[in-house]
Amino acid sequence: MTEHTTHVIAALRNAPGFTDITVQDCTLTRLGGLTNLVHRVEARGQSVIVRIPGPGTEDYIDRRIEIVNANAAHAAGVSADVLWADAASGIMISRTIPDIVTMTPDLFATRDGSPARAGEALAKLHGSGQTFEFRFDVFPMIDDYLKILSTKDVDLPDGYHDIVAAAEPVKAALADNPTPLAPCHCDPLCENFLDDGTRMWIVDWEYSGMNDPLWDVGDLSVEAGLTDAQDMDLMRAYFDGDPSAAQHGRVVIYKAMCDLLWTLWGLIQHADGNPAEDFWAYATGRFDRCKALMNDPAFAAHVAAVRAG
Repeated sequence: MTEHTTHVIAALRNAPGFTDITVQDCTLTRLGGLTNLVHRVEARGQSVIVRIPGPGTEDYIDRRIEIVNANAAHAAGVSADVLWADAASGIMISRTIPDIVTMTPDLFATRDGSPARAGEALAKLHGSGQTFEFRFDVFPMIDDYLKILSTKDVDLPDGYHDIVAAAEPVKAALADNPTPLAPCHCDPLCENFLDDGTRMWIVDWEYSGMNDPLWDVGDLSVEAGLTDAQDMDLMRAYFDGDPSAAQHGRVVIYKAMCDLLWTLWGLIQHADGNPAEDFWAYATGRFDRCKALMNDPAFAAHVAAVRAG
C-alpha cells in the first residue's frame, strides 16, 4: 500500500458510512490537480472524491471559507454534494458526479456546444442568489501575492511592476463603473468544468468568493484558449443574447487581469517547489500573454467601453 493510498483511506474514514473502510474495500483512481492530491474512490456501491491539500496551500487558501462556498455552490445546483470536510486539514470528500467528462482546452475546442454550456453554468451560479464568503478582488490580491513572494527566493518576470502600473487606468475604469457582485468560482480552469453533454457542473472552490461575475467569463476564455467565435458562444449563452460593448469590454479586461494575477500564483508554486509542472514557464507564459493583450490597440477601446458604461 502506497503512502498516498494510506492518506486517502485515513481521510475517507471521516465520511459518514466509511468509518471502518479498508483498502481492500476500495478501488482508487488518481485524478489530476496542480496543487492537491485527488482520488476517486469506489467503495460499497458509492463513488466519492477525496481531496487532500498540497503543502503550502494554507498560505493563500482559507479552507473554512472554501467549505462554506462549496456547500453554497451545491445549493445553487452547479456543484457536487460535500459529504465531509475539515477546515483544519483542508480535506474534502464529495460525491462523484456521474457520467461526466472532465474538460480540457482541447475538449472545449472540439466538444460541440461546450462553451455555451459553460456560459449557462456560470450564469446559473452567478444568478443563484447564494452568498459566498470572501471578497475576491484582483488588485488587493496582487498586492497580497507580492507580499508572499517577498518572503521567498524567486524573481519576478522583467517588467512585471511596469504592467501593474499600466493597469491603473483599468482599475479606475472598473472602480468607476461597478457591477453587482455575485458568487463566483474565480479560478475557472477547464478541468474544474465537468460536462455530461447536456449541462456543465463546476467543482473546486478554493479561490471562490463574491466578485464581478465577468471575471469568471474572461478567465475561462483564457484557460480554455477560446477562439473569437467560441468567445461569442460563451457570452451569448451567458447573457442570453449578444453582449453590450461594456460587457464585452469587461470580459476582455479580465482576460488580462487574470493572467496578471495567476502569474504571481505560478511564481509562488515555483518558489514552493511544486512538482506538478514547470511553474516558471507557466508564470512567464501567462505574463507574456497579459502584456500582448494589454499592448493590443483594441484593448484601450475595451477599457473605454467599460468607462462609458
